[in-house]
Amino acid sequence: MIDYTKILSSRVREVKPSGIRKFFDLLNTVEGVTALTVGQPDFVTPWHIREAGIRSLEHGKTYYTANSGLAELRSEIANYLERRFSLTYDPSNEIIVTVGGSEAIDIAIRTFVETGDEVIVPTPSFVCYDPLASLAGANVVTIPTLEKDRFRLTADALRAAITEKTKLLILPFPNNPTGAIMEREDLEAIAEVLRGTDIMVLSDEIYAEMTYGGKHHISFASIPDMRERTVVINGFSKAYAMTGWRMGYVCAPHEVIAQMYKIHQYGIMCAPTTSQFAATEAVRNGDEDIAYMTAEYNRRRTLIVQGLRALGLECFEPEGAFYVFPNIGKYGLSSEEFCERLLYEHKVAIVPGTAFGACGEGYARISYAYSVRHILEALEKISDFIEVLKKEGRGPKDIIL
Repeated sequence: MIDYTKILSSRVREVKPSGIRKFFDLLNTVEGVTALTVGQPDFVTPWHIREAGIRSLEHGKTYYTANSGLAELRSEIANYLERRFSLTYDPSNEIIVTVGGSEAIDIAIRTFVETGDEVIVPTPSFVCYDPLASLAGANVVTIPTLEKDRFRLTADALRAAITEKTKLLILPFPNNPTGAIMEREDLEAIAEVLRGTDIMVLSDEIYAEMTYGGKHHISFASIPDMRERTVVINGFSKAYAMTGWRMGYVCAPHEVIAQMYKIHQYGIMCAPTTSQFAATEAVRNGDEDIAYMTAEYNRRRTLIVQGLRALGLECFEPEGAFYVFPNIGKYGLSSEEFCERLLYEHKVAIVPGTAFGACGEGYARISYAYSVRHILEALEKISDFIEVLKKEGRGPKDIIL
């Protein structure tokens, strides 16, 4: 009998399974659930984008592309980034098309990190950064972001976390799960901390197109002197409702891209060809699709924030992405207890805040990438649950029935 504990990589064995996936597994045990869990647009990929993929198949374009992606696609990505975010990248040697943003994050971390390096991750944040950095041999240093700071990374908190071993800073904004954004003055303050260091920045901008209230996403690479130390990650899943097409990209100075290219070349070869043709159409002619979907997310954002506040749930108003992160701590339940009871007793699925880091305790993530009908149905069930908690004597005395 083989003792796999002696054979399997200790780094892999020490990585904890995704807290999001753990809750999804519970969800599958309950029938009739109204789920507000998945960070996936409920829109179908726009027809003109699907048609471009179909057309490529009909014309027999089923071959490998260049390792870094179709030249036409990289050129359109460069045009898009300049048009939308005032970023300039050379499509010939500063852009790689990847299998989703996830691959881009992975190869970026592996390009910089060596055993013992420190990677700074503001939390709460998406679940992949810590495990991928750990698998690369890094020590992860988390910086809890606070609701009083609108869940933004502050310059003071970053300065306090930096050591001589710091190699990489993750900037996950607009943020999943909080919906926080970083405005120009926030980024300029972060830039001032980093000047004079060799610390690199991975700026995950997958939700760049989803900002609200008149805000516009500012890329860290657009801050003076920061382009040379920044790797920009983006993709097509959120902005164009293309999650299943698995299309992402990474942009960086050519000296950095040349090293990422080697990992991508040997590990992936190239992103799916059909998806690349669809993505070319998306980034070339998809601005109206983005505007339509973002306006609809904004409508849902307003609905769910107002609905949760009407139920007595304190709720930070998200300024980006498509998640809301209500504070559920006053009911005296842990995040997991709150979400499990809501699931089993009232058949609504949301994700415990602790799935995104320990500082998510007392919060829950709710996705509003769902229809208005779906959101209203969930709010009604959450209302019933809150009433049950009140009758149990939970929460501040002034809300007890």
